[in-house]
Amino acid sequence: MGRTKVVGSAGRYGARYGASLRKRIRIIEEKMREPHRCPRCFTPGKLKRVSIGIWKCKKCGFTFAGGAWIPRTTMGKTFEIEEKRV
Repeated sequence: MGRTKVVGSAGRYGARYGASLRKRIRIIEEKMREPHRCPRCFTPGKLKRVSIGIWKCKKCGFTFAGGAWIPRTTMGKTFEIEEKRV
């Protein structure tokens, strides 16, 4: 093991599934694990993914539904902008 410098977390798949899919998985997992900001208390790095699409802030306990891999998707940001206009 240990030779995952290029492929990162997708190294667990070895030579299976193809290079393109493993690169996609690596990018998605890096985005998922990076520190996110809570939408209620705005504390950086305290947001944790509970399950697919469910996020919880460790500081204020706020639980909300977001994207499967990141808490705020680009489509969700678009809807927030539209709601502010109305």
